[in-house]
Amino acid sequence: RPQTFEQVIAQTHITRTLTNAISSGRVAHAILFSGPRGTGKTTVARILAKAMNCQDGPTPVPCNLCRSCNEITVGKAVDVFEIDGASNNSVDQIRELRENIKYMPAHSPHKIYIIDEVHMLTKEAFNALLKTLEEPPDHVKFIFCTTDPQKIPITVLSRCQRFDFRRIGVQSIAQHLKAICKKENIQIDEEALLLIARKADGSLRDSQSILDQMVSFTEDRITAENVIRGLGLIEQ
Repeated sequence: RPQTFEQVIAQTHITRTLTNAISSGRVAHAILFSGPRGTGKTTVARILAKAMNCQDGPTPVPCNLCRSCNEITVGKAVDVFEIDGASNNSVDQIRELRENIKYMPAHSPHKIYIIDEVHMLTKEAFNALLKTLEEPPDHVKFIFCTTDPQKIPITVLSRCQRFDFRRIGVQSIAQHLKAICKKENIQIDEEALLLIARKADGSLRDSQSILDQMVSFTEDRITAENVIRGLGLIEQ
């Protein structure tokens, strides 16, 4: 995964806005990232958490060396909570979260709650969250990620700063896969890269999964013919 805003692929409209917001000290207390799967929502949420809690921060370029940055990278940060909205969607769990918010961070400037697939919360859970979104403590930031923003109540949407992630273009995906192949010493044809990029349908994560599948399927160099056979595609 990218560890800085600069490394994020094809979402410049979002990373530039967040970078400027951090530099000017105007990061919203509740942010919503919406968009198709595999376009970088959770990745950008983690980078933003680093930027806010870095020992040099808030900074647009987290050091990736300090205690806070390292804890977020390995997923063990005591002040950054990654919550799966699908499995933690009850009103009781949100009430528990609301109680924990009152306490100050352990060693970072902010307590940051990243709620993935937030649209899976129940109506009652959203209602329980509303009061906190209206008057959050200064040390708390919320980052919500969703593939289906239409399911989020308008009362919650209106309290968030929203960023819409775009599907990633075929050329951008192909270039990224090419860089991975070079780093991993994987032999692959340009045409095969483009076929994988098109099959991924704008999702960088899907393209990496397909590439991994093709590495297992092919004995030596990955060709367009290998990709067509391996994925059961129809030739052009």
